[in-house]
Parts: sequence; C-alpha cells; structure tokens
Amino acid sequence: MNQDRPPRSFRLNTLLHVLMVLVLIAYPLAVNFGLKKWGVEILAPLLIAVFLLRLLTFRGKLSQLTALGKSIAITGLLLAAASGLLHETQMLLYYPVAVNGLLLLLFGYSLFSSPPIIERLARLTEPDLSPQGVRYTRRVTQVWCLFFIFNGGIALYTCLKGNLALWTFYNGGVSYLLIGLLMGIEWIVRKRVRKT
Repeated sequence: MNQDRPPRSFRLNTLLHVLMVLVLIAYPLAVNFGLKKWGVEILAPLLIAVFLLRLLTFRGKLSQLTALGKSIAITGLLLAAASGLLHETQMLLYYPVAVNGLLLLLFGYSLFSSPPIIERLARLTEPDLSPQGVRYTRRVTQVWCLFFIFNGGIALYTCLKGNLALWTFYNGGVSYLLIGLLMGIEWIVRKRVRKT
C-alpha cells in the first residue's frame, strides 16, 4: 500500500467539500433550473439535503469562519424548508441576500472586536504582520463591508423585482464577477503596499 497517499476518508472529505462549494456557487443557476424543470416541491427537498450536508460537514480555518459557514447553511436550510412548506418559490431567492447580510455582520463585527477578520486571515500565513499591514487589513475589511452592503442591496432588488432571469443573471453571474474584480484589485494593491 502506498503510504504517500492520503487516507481514503481524507480524500472523500475533500471531494465532498469541493462538491459542496461548487453546488453552493451554482445555487442561483440550480434554483433557476430547478424551478423551471421540477418546481419547488422537488427543488426544496434537494436544497434541504444540500444545506443539511453542508451544515454537518463544514469546517473553516478560523472559528469565526466555521460559525459563518454553519450560519449560512442554517439560513439556506430554513429558506428551503419554508419554501417547501409554504409552496413559495420567492423564499429561495433570498439566500444571496442572507449570505451578504451574514458576511457583513461577520466583517463589520470584526472591526469592533479587534483584530478584523482580514487581519486574522493574513496572520495565518504571515504571523508577524507589520503595523502597516494591520492598517491595510483593517481598510480591506472596511471595503468588503461596503461591498456586502452594495451586493446585498442589489441582490435584494432582484428578489423584489420578481424576475427570475434577472435574479439569476445578477446573483449567478454579475455578483461573482464583481467579487473576482474586487479580489483582483485588492491583490494588486496588496502587492504595491508590500513594496513600500
């Protein structure tokens, strides 16, 4: 037996984690597809199973991230259950709004309960963060808070508009592009800050 290979349970957990992340990223597309093809009677129980599995298997690098991941899973579970019980598809659309709200709570709260979440994440790879790095990570945390307000606001607008195509387009596409853009800009700025 090859001792260099990780144990089977580790590989299975890793595969399960990757699948869960992909399913949750595809949530808007899955909801759009599921509502059009099956309706809420079939989609809601499937989503309940996904969120329950996520709740039972999620582990973060920081205790705050574990609590966030589990809170997001519970929120998805509640929205899917309410949608299924009430036969109301609209409830499923509020998941991206709730995720942005929970992220805003975590990031915003961390600004007042030092150190901010971005600093905690930065210290995982760079334990001796300089005072300039501490100031920078605080500013990045503030920027993400503004982003979650903006992104959550538009996600809420798409829910209230009641247009599934618009909701899917923004929450399943544009929102991810904006996240990627912000991450890319932050990476470029971070490289410049480190040089100074």
